[in-house]
Amino acid sequence: QVQLVESGGGLVQAGGSLRLSCAASGRTFSYAMGWFRQAPGQEREVVAAISRSGGSTTYADSVKGRFTISRDNDKNTVYLQMYSLKPEDTAVYYCAAVKAVVQPTTARLYDYWGQGTQVTVSS
Repeated sequence: QVQLVESGGGLVQAGGSLRLSCAASGRTFSYAMGWFRQAPGQEREVVAAISRSGGSTTYADSVKGRFTISRDNDKNTVYLQMYSLKPEDTAVYYCAAVKAVVQPTTARLYDYWGQGTQVTVSS
């Protein structure tokens, strides 16, 4: 069982940056990890995902070049560095984990979820 706790969300102006953190209760080295987001009235969508080793990453087209996912397995933490934020990035951001080598990009394939952290980007 893995428990995930996100932090780092908040209110930022367009063009600004934030770094989200996801702290896991257990050892994360067995898990592929993902960041997802969900805006009001919309489906949950993948933002970025990272393989168990950290050697492979995947990004949504909408965030490529602006967001970076990384992980520190010694600290059992996954990060999402967000730059050049836009109002359309406003959403609740969720961290997710699945016991796998390769990172899925489909939400239903993840077994564990955090409670989410709100990111609001003002124009």
